Amino acid sequence: MMTIPMKTATRSKKPYHLASRDVHPESTVIQVGDVRIGGAQLVVMAGPCAVESHEQLLQAAYAVRAAGATLLRGGAFKPRTSPYDFQGLGEEGLQILAEARERTGLRIVTEVVDTEDVAVVARYADVLQIGSRNMSAFRLLQKAAETGKPIMLKRGFQSTIKEWLLSAEYVLASGNNQVILCERGIRTYDTEHTRNTLDLTAVPVLKRETHLPVIVDPSHGTGRTDLVGPLSKAAVVVGADGLLLEVHPDPSSALCDGQQSLSTSEFHGLMDELRPMAELVGRYV
Repeated sequence: MMTIPMKTATRSKKPYHLASRDVHPESTVIQVGDVRIGGAQLVVMAGPCAVESHEQLLQAAYAVRAAGATLLRGGAFKPRTSPYDFQGLGEEGLQILAEARERTGLRIVTEVVDTEDVAVVARYADVLQIGSRNMSAFRLLQKAAETGKPIMLKRGFQSTIKEWLLSAEYVLASGNNQVILCERGIRTYDTEHTRNTLDLTAVPVLKRETHLPVIVDPSHGTGRTDLVGPLSKAAVVVGADGLLLEVHPDPSSALCDGQQSLSTSEFHGLMDELRPMAELVGRYV
């Protein structure tokens, strides 16, 4: 059963008591291995949308590590709009991710999509991602929180900032204070030129409202490779604590989201461009 300490609850008029900066003035820093999310380092999580094969994932992992990424992203369970699209490799994909961690030292962030899968994903992952479609799946949030692993909570594509923070409150109220917020774009009127509208205004708003670290996903936020670089730089300038980027060894052959994935060479170039940008705002990559 969830309980919110009365002493804490009475100190804030915000409905998201535990997430509010009113009751927790200092910014939370989440330790994942030797990476500190929410500190001075601009944390870059990179890798393919989906784990497609052993060769594909290992190639991506070595490439993003060489370019300066600090965590490896990759989906083993892939909920898709169409039931006929590639749905991921399941536990086999998790095993490949674990091997990549063993070989490269990169910590793993991967999505959990169902309460039944929480235990198996938690055995392999360092950070559990809750995707946009599941932001309000409150039982899943509670179950994931109970693992004690850091939770990366993506914003629902039709959700307000308040609704997003209330979802984070479910994790915090379950006793897990390791929540990372991820802005990944919201659905607006324009679907012709971008996949979603990346709401960068959310970053400074969240930095004011909450103590939780905030990262930005410009890959899903735009749906276009050519926009990932400019929006990544903008995210750094407005105060994001990190980036979540889709990188594939061969985007043209990707089974999922190739149109928004950077090639490994494009990712390397972007990382070189991000370093001086990070320095301008007092961070490092």
